[in-house]
Amino acid sequence: MDTAESQHTGSITYRDAVTDDVPALVPLVESAYRGDSSRAGWTTEADILQGQRTDAEGVEAVISTPGSRLMVVERDGELLACCQLEHRGEAAYFGMFAVRPELQGAGLGRQIIAEAERRVRELWDVREMHMTVISVREELIAWYERRGYRRTGRMTPFPYGDERFGLPQRDDLQFELLVKELV
Repeated sequence: MDTAESQHTGSITYRDAVTDDVPALVPLVESAYRGDSSRAGWTTEADILQGQRTDAEGVEAVISTPGSRLMVVERDGELLACCQLEHRGEAAYFGMFAVRPELQGAGLGRQIIAEAERRVRELWDVREMHMTVISVREELIAWYERRGYRRTGRMTPFPYGDERFGLPQRDDLQFELLVKELV
């Protein structure tokens, strides 16, 4: 049993986010990626990006855009994690994945991504899951590779100058497309 699982008796539940969830989701995403609180987990981007990771408008857009949903992960009504799922033709896009920093490294992320893959196959009958990861995040990319994702070498530029995506601390940031075939 995972450490995080053994500390709690309630079962994990999944649901689609609603607008009323936005005030709780924004700080969850921020805590997983930015600032000192993110350093409690291993997914921090604090050394390569400062500033915000998202805002209320960005989270609301994921929730309200047709073909998009934000999956909320809870235990006994307590928010643990979230991820974006978006239908893009024959593929689904996986993004905005955030697990509370103190719960990272205990297997919860593996469980969530498996559920996300199951859901997109069921909802949209897609054949692939796509995601983009900042290419210098080697440890994170390796984690996704262990989950069956493969690097494509297809890069898109980081949106330098758009503070909605954070304040870059280096000049070599770009996104790499990772793909997993869903069987």
